[in-house]
Amino acid sequence: MVCIMSGASSQLALFLCGCYVAALGVHAEGPCVAETQEAEHYVAAVYEHQLILTPNPLALVSRKQALELMNQNLDIYEQQVMIAAQKGVQIIVFPEDGIHGFNFTRTSVYPFLDFMPSPRLVRWNPCLEPHRFSDTEVLQRLSCMAVKGDMFLVANLGTKQPCQSNDPGCPNDGRYQFNTNVVFSNNGTLVDRYRKHNLYFEGAFDAPLKVDHVIFDTPFAGRFGIFTCFDILFFDPAIRLLRDSEVKHVVYPTAWMNQLPLLAAIQIQRAFAIAFGINFLAANIHHPSLGMTGSGIHSPLKSFWHHDMETSRGHLIIAQVAKNPLGLTGTENATGKTDPSHSKFLEILAGDPYCEKDAQEVHCDGATKWNVNTPPIFHSEMMYDNFTLVPVWGKEGYLRVCANDLCCYLLYQRPTVSKELYALGVFDGLHTVHGTYYVQACALVKCGGLGFDTCGQEITEATGRFEFHLWGNFSTSYIFPLLLTSGMTLETPDQFGWENDYSFLRKSGLSSGLVTAALYGRLYERD
Repeated sequence: MVCIMSGASSQLALFLCGCYVAALGVHAEGPCVAETQEAEHYVAAVYEHQLILTPNPLALVSRKQALELMNQNLDIYEQQVMIAAQKGVQIIVFPEDGIHGFNFTRTSVYPFLDFMPSPRLVRWNPCLEPHRFSDTEVLQRLSCMAVKGDMFLVANLGTKQPCQSNDPGCPNDGRYQFNTNVVFSNNGTLVDRYRKHNLYFEGAFDAPLKVDHVIFDTPFAGRFGIFTCFDILFFDPAIRLLRDSEVKHVVYPTAWMNQLPLLAAIQIQRAFAIAFGINFLAANIHHPSLGMTGSGIHSPLKSFWHHDMETSRGHLIIAQVAKNPLGLTGTENATGKTDPSHSKFLEILAGDPYCEKDAQEVHCDGATKWNVNTPPIFHSEMMYDNFTLVPVWGKEGYLRVCANDLCCYLLYQRPTVSKELYALGVFDGLHTVHGTYYVQACALVKCGGLGFDTCGQEITEATGRFEFHLWGNFSTSYIFPLLLTSGMTLETPDQFGWENDYSFLRKSGLSSGLVTAALYGRLYERD
């Protein structure tokens, strides 16, 4: 059963026994029938936090003033922990920057930083030993929350670590400052810490000289990996962590600004879960005026998420999560090969006779003929990159568009042709705005209007429904499937995998109009 939920009006979402149950404004979608024994699942929570910000992050304040501000956010955290505890939550995740805020300078953030001993060198329970280290008030509160809630707790804070002048990496002010995730066990012990490696224009913080690869064990679900926000787009630490086959769960504090059509928060979170066959627990900041929203508990086969650009309040998601997540159907165990559309897809890949309509010319060899109107190639900016695109016209067709080494293909049918412009786009190159990283992407997108120059604009509503296969000859094995429909609704692909050295995504029966269907590839070695 694929269970998906989103609702800005819901204060608490609770997923149990394979269906939704009534809980603080969330109503059951159907009768609740236990799918498996409780021991095969654990209960997780993520909290999208409407943070209380300092009025002027550039101003210099005292430690006392900084703590007064941070304690207001920590009070909200504690309320959510106690709500979660009543629902049997075993692990809760809070967002990046949720305690101290953002937009500081290196100097102005200093009063907001806790001292951070290494958990690998020092075994410490801040709640039981509050006076062991100075400037650890935030860590103490988080530790005590974990104890009160009897749950593992993951949070993000700013930390400081003094360094010596003989340390070649030591900053001039004699200290490192890190954007840090911490993990506490249910007895308040500091289990581990992760210091963010891929900083996103964060001048107040340092990147650690050596990448932290942090995996922690839990008694209820085994091994978890952890990283932060922008890290998700890079090989280290995210991909390297998941080379450990025993890591089936990731906790992910983030302060993500949505960027459609390809990198909305819930899009990339769900894509990561599908691509690696894992559970992905993501907590985002809630700050709609900055485009920050989108949290969720994602598995390959279902997601429970929240995206709300309208209201100004936090949101707690609670879900029952499989200890061993089931992966999405690929090609090795596919049941859909007898489906006519999938048979045609396989015939095309095998080189059997077909009628090909690509961007330059039409090739027909005795197969059912498609619309022979050759679509024009055009270019439009998408995600600040120069995509090469072709319009998607008619009720059915087969399209190809290429750029550099990547060719993207689309085989599609739709019950009716909506009064909207869709396009198939390709990009194969170095992305250089708001970060530098190499992308290969095949994307079927709804355009912002009827003009070609509107393709790539940020839109959230659509009516056009498709049944499609989307595929490409990618040069990387790291492909993230993006599938988003009207109203910021996540959809589960029917299939995602590889066939004849092509990565492909297949979907039919969309619940609403298509906004984006894409294969987003990362060539880390070309960064």
